[in-house]
Amino acid sequence: MSLQSLALIENWPVPTAAAAVVRADGTLLGSHGPAARPFALASVTKPLAAYAVLVAYEEGAIELDEPAGPEGSTVRHLLAHTSGLAFDEHRVTSAPGERRLYSNAGFEVLGEHIAKATDIPFGEYLRQAVLAPLGMASTTLDGSPAKDGVSTVDDLVRFAAEVQAPRLLDPRTVAEAMTVQFPGTKGVLPGYGHRNPNDWGLGFEIRDSKSPHWTGGSSSPRTFGHFGQSGTFLWIDPVAGVACAALTDRAFGPWAVEAWPPFTDAVLEDVKKW
Repeated sequence: MSLQSLALIENWPVPTAAAAVVRADGTLLGSHGPAARPFALASVTKPLAAYAVLVAYEEGAIELDEPAGPEGSTVRHLLAHTSGLAFDEHRVTSAPGERRLYSNAGFEVLGEHIAKATDIPFGEYLRQAVLAPLGMASTTLDGSPAKDGVSTVDDLVRFAAEVQAPRLLDPRTVAEAMTVQFPGTKGVLPGYGHRNPNDWGLGFEIRDSKSPHWTGGSSSPRTFGHFGQSGTFLWIDPVAGVACAALTDRAFGPWAVEAWPPFTDAVLEDVKKW
């Protein structure tokens, strides 16, 4: 038996798409499309990078509340997009903790901070800390920790299983990553506009009551994950006990806003039959 809902990606207006759903125990409930094909992740790179930062924290290389980035900012601020750094510029636009300013620059500063603390280039640290232990041999990061990852659905399934049932990190650390950091902070959710609050964990966006949203109407408020401007997403719904990864080769736009939520709702409905 496989999830029939995954075939809905064939209706997406994209040249190529692949998707899969995995349980916390690593059981693959279904896969559709070229799951071994590499796709540009865009911002789905961020959860992978954040996981490597959390490994560095558990290894004692850094502390979450140590200074990093602009004055007054910490590693935690950078992970939670509250450092005050602008979206794509290394320019401070607000005080740390004041607003949820989604920032690629913040993740680039994080990468530099980890590289300095570990004396290992961040892309290589990610490989050693996360990719290699999980068998994610087709995933690479050559460039910005914010957006330059390349991966496959097969590899993201491995990562999604890990996040649901952690082996590389203490489960308490992962629980912290999916817990709202700096509650009540407002800001812009890229592609969807201003949200108050705009809840975020440590490198993972948290759905909560955001509407509209790129996940489904039936997704639990505890759903967390990320989407990317390359037409990619990874969500994990702890209430449903599953995660879903979808990769495409068409940039995010109105097509995704329209197609992704009903797809997610269909997947969640399908999962109930198992």
